[in-house]
Order: sequence, then structure tokens, then C-alpha cells
Amino acid sequence: MASVATPRHFTFATDPSVFPSDLTGAVVAIGNFDGVHRGHVGVIRRAEALAARLQKPCVVLTFEPHPGDYFLGANTIFRLTPCEAKAQALRQLGVDGMIVLPFDSVLATLSAEAFVRDVLVGRLKVAAVVAGYDFHFGKARSGTPAFLADAGRRYGFEVDIVERIAADESGSIEAASSTATRAALERGDVVRAEHLLGHPYFVIGEVIHGEKRGRDLGFPTANLRLDPSNRLRHGIYAVEVRIRETTYGGVASYGRRPTFDNGAPLLEVFIFDFSGSLYGKTIEVAFRGFLRDEEKFASVEDLTRQIKADAAAARKILGR
Repeated sequence: MASVATPRHFTFATDPSVFPSDLTGAVVAIGNFDGVHRGHVGVIRRAEALAARLQKPCVVLTFEPHPGDYFLGANTIFRLTPCEAKAQALRQLGVDGMIVLPFDSVLATLSAEAFVRDVLVGRLKVAAVVAGYDFHFGKARSGTPAFLADAGRRYGFEVDIVERIAADESGSIEAASSTATRAALERGDVVRAEHLLGHPYFVIGEVIHGEKRGRDLGFPTANLRLDPSNRLRHGIYAVEVRIRETTYGGVASYGRRPTFDNGAPLLEVFIFDFSGSLYGKTIEVAFRGFLRDEEKFASVEDLTRQIKADAAAARKILGR
């Protein structure tokens, strides 16, 4: 699963008008951090090390909506970690908090100098800022890493710019990238996505009522509507499901249910060795292997036989 550790406390701040006092004067890792992939983790670990040296809290500053969606239209960007999932991933990394700035017309037209002066220094009172080598900010992306380093000298806060981080530790020249991860997931290659992310691709959602067809077939499912931007390949996956603090194996179908209604995309998860109601509960589903594309079956009996085969295949993948 995506979880690594649970910190003693995590502050999730989404109201830009009031920054919590425990998140001011911190070491701030700044960026979009969509996916919280290996490169992002490298930035955050550097921020944690700097925070430990300065004896300050470590905070992530990020933006909603994704700037790409602001400029190009809602749901243009396939969000790997919508806001709640991003907070969950950062919480599990052990940082002290996440501050979300609304990316709106005000922020989009704010100069790089004003962003440093008014947001980083004036409101957050940063002790230090850590960013990736390709981070840009301010109107027309005029704030470069070099500009940020110079601003730190002028305003009196430390700046650490983190170099390009490869997708693994084998000396690969491929940088960890949200774009490459999105492309892998659109192909259904969740193993490749996990390699790029450094953790399994996961989604978080509230279990909703469905048509109860799975229960009638002997495979009751927990159903989730994913973020509207999600472009994961439709198909059948081996998954792990975290319910509170317990992790279960499972098999999941993501798609339009062509045998029945060809409706709106839905994630339907059959959880192995679990009983009980999950309606209204929030669960985390991590994708560990792609089994096959979804397909239309000639009969319910054919579908049921295939579900049994899918469940066996998923157990085999998870067993490895």
C-alpha cells in the first residue's frame, strides 16, 4: 500500500485567509506534488532534513486547482492525487502539514517578487524554502529557481533547490515525472506507474450504493466514483484495499460495465476475506496489477466464470 508512516500530528490547511500558527515560520517544500512521486519525495526529504537542522516544522505548500486546469479548463490534467489523496500521501511521509493556496486569477497574475514578499515572507514567515530544479512560479512563470535563491538572500531565508531525481536508484537517466506516470496509467501499466511513483498508485473515495449486481452474482463490491479527471485505463486490476488500519487483497473493475448499462465510469472492488457494510466509509485502493480490459459478456453466467478467474489471478499477483 501507499502508507509508510503516521506522524504524530498533521495540519491540513485549506483556508488561505488564516494560516495556522503551527505552520508559520516553517521550512516549506513548494510545488504541485501531483502523485507525490520519487522526485517529490526527494524534495520533501530535503525539506525535512533542513527543518531538523533549523528545528522548525516541515510544511508542504501546494495549489488547487492544478495550474494546468486553471489555464486549460477543468479536468484537463489527469490528477494522480486529488487534494485529499495528496494530503494522505504527505501525511504518510511524516511532514507536519500541507497548505493549499487557491490557484485563481489573483495568484495567476501575482508577480514572482510579490509572491515571495507577500505569501512566503509576509504570511508564512518562512525559515527556508525547498523546491525542485524545474519549479517555476509567478506571473508568466517568471519565478525561476535562480530567482528564488536570490530572493532568499534578499529576504533572509534559506533556499535549497533539489536536482533532477531519477525514476529509480539504478542510475536510470529517466527523471521521476507526473507526466510519465499519467501515461503509464492511461495504458493500464500500474506496475510501471508504481516504479515511477515509488509507491503503488492509489485512489481514495467514499463507498457509494450501486446496483447491487455484484452481490447478486456472489461478488459484493465496494463502489467508488473517481475524480472526474481520472483517465486510468478501463479494465480489471489486482488491488489492495485499506480500510482504516487493515489492508485486504481484492480484484477491481474500473469502467462502464458494458455487459449491463455502459454507464458512467465506476470503480467496483470485490474485497477478499471481508464482510460487513462499507457504505459511506472512505477507503483507499492501491492498484498492483492489470489483468485484462473490460468486455461485454454474452451471459451473466459467462461473466460470473470470468470474475472467478479474475479473482484467482488477482490473488496470485498479490501473493507474489
